[in-house]
Parts: sequence; structure tokens; C-alpha cells
Amino acid sequence: MTSKIILLVEDNPNDEALTLRALRKSGVTNHVVVAHDGAEALDYLFCTGPHTERAPADMPAVVLMDLNLPKIGGIEAVRRIRENAETKLLPVVILTSSDEEEDRLRGYQVGANSYVRKPVEFHKFVAAVQQLGLYWLLLNEPTPPNRAPNRRNDSLDGIRTPDPSP
Repeated sequence: MTSKIILLVEDNPNDEALTLRALRKSGVTNHVVVAHDGAEALDYLFCTGPHTERAPADMPAVVLMDLNLPKIGGIEAVRRIRENAETKLLPVVILTSSDEEEDRLRGYQVGANSYVRKPVEFHKFVAAVQQLGLYWLLLNEPTPPNRAPNRRNDSLDGIRTPDPSP
């Protein structure tokens, strides 16, 4: 993979355009794949449906996930991403206009790496997207390939933990 891919999961065409514009304006030139609902995002990540030809190794560097999506909502999509061994450690940032405490709590409970509320003012939104891009695409060190734990009793740090069954 030559460039880090961003998976943007956004159903609102205006928010999609705003996010893409903010990414460009902040200097992020990475390829952005857009999914318009949670089901489409999961198809992309799991190489199913219309994405069966996608190379499974070409995972996005980060998923920017809206919450209120058709078909499969953002919280449920994150939960499914975390249940799969291939995507368990994939960085997922909830990028939403929701300021509900319950949404933040549920997002973190299902395994989101970050929860970012979309600012209303465009210049503040550009600044937020710029910070997201800087961190997740340049500073963050991704999980080494084929190193995600794939057994139930493997811990996230790669140290085998005792099997809880007697």
C-alpha cells in the first residue's frame, strides 16, 4: 500500500463534502474512501458485497465514523469492527455532531479510539480535521501487519494470558 487510506463513513452529503474539503484544506492528500452507511463500511472492511475484489491487506489507516447512519448505525459498526480479528485494532474515530454524553459513553464502550464532535464553524472544523490527520496519519504508529491477536485468550499486548476455564 503506497498511501494510507482514510475510510470516511458519512451519510449526509453536505457533511461528506465538508469533511473532504476540510481534509484537502488541511493538507491531507491521502485517498479517502467514502461509505454512506454502516453496512457499506463493513462491506469495505471485510471485503464483502461490492468490495470482494479489494485486497484485504489494504486496510485504512483510520476510520472516521459518523454515529447516525442508515442500515447499520455507527455504534453497531464499531462493535462489529472490534469483534473481527482482522479489524480489532483498526483505529476508529467517531466524528459526529452529537454532543450527547450517552453517545460518547457508548462509543468508547464498544471500542472507539476517539470521539470528536464536529465543530459548527468551518475554520474550527478544518482545525479539528487537521489535528486528526496529523495524529492518525503521521504520528500514530499502526499495529504491525499480522500481529492482531486472533485467539480468545491472547491479550492486546501480545502476552498470552491464562485460559480462564478450569
